[in-house]
Amino acid sequence: MKKISELLDAAAGSALPVVRGIDDSRLGDPTPCAEYDVRALVGHLSQVVVNFTALAAKRDTESGETPDAVTGGWRERFGEDTAALVAAWAAPGAEEGTTGAMGFPARTVGHMVLGDLTVHAWDLARATGQEFVPDAAVVDEIGPAMAGMAPKAREAKVFGEPLPAPDGASPFARVLALTGRDPDWQPPRA
Repeated sequence: MKKISELLDAAAGSALPVVRGIDDSRLGDPTPCAEYDVRALVGHLSQVVVNFTALAAKRDTESGETPDAVTGGWRERFGEDTAALVAAWAAPGAEEGTTGAMGFPARTVGHMVLGDLTVHAWDLARATGQEFVPDAAVVDEIGPAMAGMAPKAREAKVFGEPLPAPDGASPFARVLALTGRDPDWQPPRA
């Protein structure tokens, strides 16, 4: 069983080129997450990374409004924040016990951030016309983990209703469909 920190390092390695490749002219574009444009999704993902860094250390997180993360050196800051996330989950005891206000097992919480980092990197890549290939070990890990959390995630409106995955769909396309995303989503044509 791979450590969450190793998987997060691989997921960050796939996500960072996408975030760094977002042109400012695309920040208002729609994403597969209908409630977020590119700017808002970068902000959401940035807040997820920071919050789950705190959760790895068994600290409480801030909730509320998502601040505008797309300011100053936001691309570099995202890289620094994901490095801090990986380091926090690599710390002794990070995967042990429970964490967060709901007292979930720490490894489950690690799966949550691993799923968010991977799926939202795909969302951002699709929205901005970039390629995204998730790490195979990450997909192998998040597939069953996200399937297990899907009913509660749908109840909490974190996942949409599942979409049917076409025959022969890749494991990652199945994960996307499980979360309510169309694996073939394309930005609307102008």
